[in-house]
Amino acid sequence: MFSKWLRKLGYLLLAVFVFLNVMMASQAYHLTHFFNNVPKPPKPEEMGIGSKTKAVLFGVSYPKSKVVDSLPISHDTLRIQTEDSLQLECWHVHNDTATVKGTVLMFHGHGSNKSAVIREAKAFYSMGWNVLLTDFRAHGNSAGEVCTIGANEAKDVKAVYEYAREKLQEKNIVIYGISLGASTTLHAIAEYNIKPNRVILEMPFATLHDAVKGRLRMMNLPAEPIAGLLTFWGGVEQGFWAFNLQPAEDAYAVSCPVLLQWGFKDPRVTEAETDKIFANLGTNQRTLMKYYQSGHESLLKKEPEKWRSMVGEFLR
Repeated sequence: MFSKWLRKLGYLLLAVFVFLNVMMASQAYHLTHFFNNVPKPPKPEEMGIGSKTKAVLFGVSYPKSKVVDSLPISHDTLRIQTEDSLQLECWHVHNDTATVKGTVLMFHGHGSNKSAVIREAKAFYSMGWNVLLTDFRAHGNSAGEVCTIGANEAKDVKAVYEYAREKLQEKNIVIYGISLGASTTLHAIAEYNIKPNRVILEMPFATLHDAVKGRLRMMNLPAEPIAGLLTFWGGVEQGFWAFNLQPAEDAYAVSCPVLLQWGFKDPRVTEAETDKIFANLGTNQRTLMKYYQSGHESLLKKEPEKWRSMVGEFLR
């Protein structure tokens, strides 16, 4: 009799294990794909109990972000091809001042596009820089439907960097990245040995696993075992070991001056993650600035005077 109940318990646990992994695999698929013609879902922190339950069980379909060209400065639209043959759309803003300082390459966050960093682009332009804004793959007007949260997006950073060096003949290159853009910049520097002159990183996550945990925090859900399973299945579905995607370790490869910025009210990226990245940076020319009024958002929008002062001084 005891062995019969033990066998039933084993079958039950197996069924729960299979169901949980199927559910997490579906979740991971939705987190790494963007779809056309689907409505934009509410933010995780705005979801009710019913919406959160549905999201946990079945996943949420996210639409591909729409570009809104509200950049008031004259600019050209470029197409840059990655090494895996995807076309990226970029805006190139050429500064006509006689003392132009160089070019800032700009990379946005997850689920966003180059429209989201127009405010920062205008600020860099006003400081005397050319600007090159890019839609990551599967974002905005760039090709693709799959986002690997930095693994393949590093190829996008590499392609834009090489375009600036070879086609634009730019010798003074600054890379600016926010959130996904910042973490991917670190990964691109380590993976492809690119050599920007300076780097500005805002709110990068330390590891892909940490990024998933940050998303779960936004939904007030327990981190584990969900974060581990989502990270595992996301990598399996896209053909890489996702636990090895660690921008904090990539930071060792950075040899140029770095400005790392983070907001104390950030619910996605922790202060510990930020401090770890800063400690690991492979350069002594590094500055860490924390913004007391800001969360996971545009620091320029939230605290404009502080941002302009810090960035202006760093680029000077």
